[in-house]
Amino acid sequence: MKESRFSENFWSTDITSTVGYDNLIQHMNDGRKTCKELEDFIKQRVSIEERYGKDLVSLSKKVCGQNELNTLKRAFDVFKQQIENVGLSHIQLASSLREEIKKLEEFREKQKDQRKKIEHSMENLHKQKTMFYKKTMDSKKTYEQKCKEKDEVEQMLNRSAGVSNSKQQEKLQSKANQSKQSAEDADRLYQHNVSTLEKIHEEWQMEHIKTCEVLEKQDCERIHSIRNAMWVHTNQLSQECVTSDEMYEEIRKVLEQCNIQKDLDFFIDLKRTGDVPPALILYENYYNGQRGVTPSRAPANPRRMPLPSPESSECEPQYATVGGNGYSFVRYH
Repeated sequence: MKESRFSENFWSTDITSTVGYDNLIQHMNDGRKTCKELEDFIKQRVSIEERYGKDLVSLSKKVCGQNELNTLKRAFDVFKQQIENVGLSHIQLASSLREEIKKLEEFREKQKDQRKKIEHSMENLHKQKTMFYKKTMDSKKTYEQKCKEKDEVEQMLNRSAGVSNSKQQEKLQSKANQSKQSAEDADRLYQHNVSTLEKIHEEWQMEHIKTCEVLEKQDCERIHSIRNAMWVHTNQLSQECVTSDEMYEEIRKVLEQCNIQKDLDFFIDLKRTGDVPPALILYENYYNGQRGVTPSRAPANPRRMPLPSPESSECEPQYATVGGNGYSFVRYH
């Protein structure tokens, strides 16, 4: 299938019309607008990534888990460090995106400068062509009018032959000669204008073809650049996801190394105070210095009953009797 070309599809049968060229320029302006819109889009993404990255770095500096010990403390340290790394990675991504924006801006401005020269040349040719077309049409009207006048005078001269006197004949002959000369002058001017217009038209036609080719090339480059910019942008975001996941994987690895019993043992070794509970406080009689002897004059209380042994439910701690073999402070099921 034959490929379509700008140079074959943007013509008009009206010699003064610029509709084809106008459509091309409008299309190129729309393309330039698209480039600017993509730049603005990525700029907003830069702001989002930079703000998010800075927020993550700031968050990683917050106090979190500073009182933990051993493997859990290590997990917290790695957790915060990797969150900071993720934030720094997003800040780096924002910097990379700025470079892509700069490339787009340079490309857009380069195409703008190239089109300025083309547009200036085409506008001058359009004006020149339109002016000479009008001038040629005016000279044609003058030429046709002079020919009509010449024909009328010649007809009058023929009708007056043998009827008018010699003096009138001479006047008519003189008028016929003048009208003939005027018609010939108008004819030469008309031909000259047609010839000049033809040269201008050929120059414009060649310039139009050249312009179409340049604009088509620019449009191809623009589509390629925009497509490539979006492709690179997507790859950068995808790579950021991979990089972040690698950092999160480091957190998962250190979490897998967390050992509850080791952390308990570490705390016990670090903060232990002893493995012997305090001894019982025995009764000491003030008068005889004996220990553990019930005083002889203890007040009697006939109504006081022995305390019942505490009963514990399955969900409550079981208390041992003081002096029992299995005594401890608190025993749980």
